[in-house]
Amino acid sequence: MAITAAQVKELREMSGAGMMDCKKALTATEGDFDKAVEWLREKGLATAQKKAGRIAAEGIVAAVISEDGKKATLLEVNAETDFVAKNEVFQTYVKEVAEQINASDVADVETLNAEKWALDPSMTVAEKHAAMIAKIGENMNIRRFEKITTDGAVVSYIHAGGKIGVLVEADTDGAGAEIEECLKNVAMQVAAMNPKYVSTDEVSEEYKAKELEILVAQAKNDPKNANKPDNIIEKMVQGRLNKELKEVCLLEQEYVKAENKENVAQYVANVAKAAGCKLAIKKVVRFETGEGLEKKNEDFAAEVAAQMAGK
Repeated sequence: MAITAAQVKELREMSGAGMMDCKKALTATEGDFDKAVEWLREKGLATAQKKAGRIAAEGIVAAVISEDGKKATLLEVNAETDFVAKNEVFQTYVKEVAEQINASDVADVETLNAEKWALDPSMTVAEKHAAMIAKIGENMNIRRFEKITTDGAVVSYIHAGGKIGVLVEADTDGAGAEIEECLKNVAMQVAAMNPKYVSTDEVSEEYKAKELEILVAQAKNDPKNANKPDNIIEKMVQGRLNKELKEVCLLEQEYVKAENKENVAQYVANVAKAAGCKLAIKKVVRFETGEGLEKKNEDFAAEVAAQMAGK
């Protein structure tokens, strides 16, 4: 099949590989992007992880925790421009939506939209949202939210004015400043390092097998390993897989604020021991504004020229 320049460009942005390599990958996989990324990784030509998509849409992530500290909501609302994302009216509205979700039993955006707006029951959330679009003059989207209800503790962390938001839930029988500080530090770790899992226990055998397959293919493509049998190559790359798992699993990651190379699990255990309580990270939620969305390419000069030309 014919591969277009646009397809090559998109794969290059996803993988970080060269243009010609991307064209070869798309040709070899008949235009299948997922298979093309795997092909590039097997040849050692792409980064280890496929990007979910350009992080380009604007908006903010907001977090709300109930007064008793047992319920929390993380919410993303998108807007067209960064100018609106920084607008106080928009930010206040997003906070109000998050508070309504946290006080409600809604589980998805569709159900939320049908609910009465808590601050004015004469309208639904969808009607309030439409009114806000008219007021702000820009399209907006309540994209996603996630809620945590816990018998332990939950903390939130918002980074860069709402670009990244994190919730961390812990199973604990302790309370106090040292526990809250620990969980805040873990939330900052999640924001910075973006782990895929809390621990290796959560990693599926299917994921491990697929990653091992890719690492083996990479090793076989290395001329240094040309004469090595498959069983030796598989043993060689097992260590690389274990290292990769440590990078994507929160508790196995090196704690970024540590001075003694301890990992996150050791840091949490040390805090629990010092506080004399039980403390275990149970769940994390991380939203990054616009991840997986494409931003409209604004060419203001062309737009003005088109308007002047009467187009």
